[in-house]
Amino acid sequence: MTVVSAHLPALGARPAVAAGFTARPARRRLGLRRQIPFARLLGVVLLLAAWSAGAYLGLLDPRKLSAPWTVVTTGWDLLTEGQLLTTIAVSMQRVATGVFLGILIGTALALIAGLSRVGDSLVDGVVQLKRSIPTLGLVPLMILWLGIGNEFKIVLIMLAAAVTLYVPTHSALTGIDRRLVELSEIQGVSRFDFIRQVVIPGSLPGFFLGLRLAVNTSWLVLVVVESVNATDGLGKMMQDAQNYGQADVILVALAVYGIFGLACDSGIRILERKVLSWRQTLAD
Repeated sequence: MTVVSAHLPALGARPAVAAGFTARPARRRLGLRRQIPFARLLGVVLLLAAWSAGAYLGLLDPRKLSAPWTVVTTGWDLLTEGQLLTTIAVSMQRVATGVFLGILIGTALALIAGLSRVGDSLVDGVVQLKRSIPTLGLVPLMILWLGIGNEFKIVLIMLAAAVTLYVPTHSALTGIDRRLVELSEIQGVSRFDFIRQVVIPGSLPGFFLGLRLAVNTSWLVLVVVESVNATDGLGKMMQDAQNYGQADVILVALAVYGIFGLACDSGIRILERKVLSWRQTLAD
């Protein structure tokens, strides 16, 4: 014989609320759902599937858009011949040098303009003026000044990275909550400690955003500058392929740009999460 306690609530019944207390409604989750591993690759997989289906069904002209398997075969041939590795090494050296110098210059200018009224007056106007001038519009002037060697390519990548990094970093530095400034003044915090403990941590999200944009912009600039009187690099390989009507080689170069660009962005995202582990955001 089974005995059912009279004190147990019936199935499906709501728990009783003690006298003097108000029942709290069920909390509705408004944030983003739990992150799915490798979810960002879903769109890429769907794009590749549509591309493959179009090529297999004959809907795409192979002279204008080669099939994915043709691109893979061409890339493997270029890789085994050593041409692709040499080309990638040259382009990586250019973009790495330009980005490194751009990060140093952009960060230094943002700190000078963001932490000083005098620095802001001297630096911000010049940087904003440069931002209004397209970087690629400086190609003729850079060639006139520096020639057609590596120097003008690295300088243009550096300028693009520095300006792109400067804008969000400077905005983050000058956008620190005024209440934090007043609280630090009340606590008698020195200016050095205020900058080290409040301003710098508070501006790191803007810095990492600028870093991601700067790296992405540098790859875009690299594509163009390597197609201007270049003798090597991915841009030169694409230009030669265009002249000979080799769509598969062009797609191989674009795939390399995309892979390295995505890898750089993912690496910066991982670094950002590590450095800003104390921050709780909607995406967490």
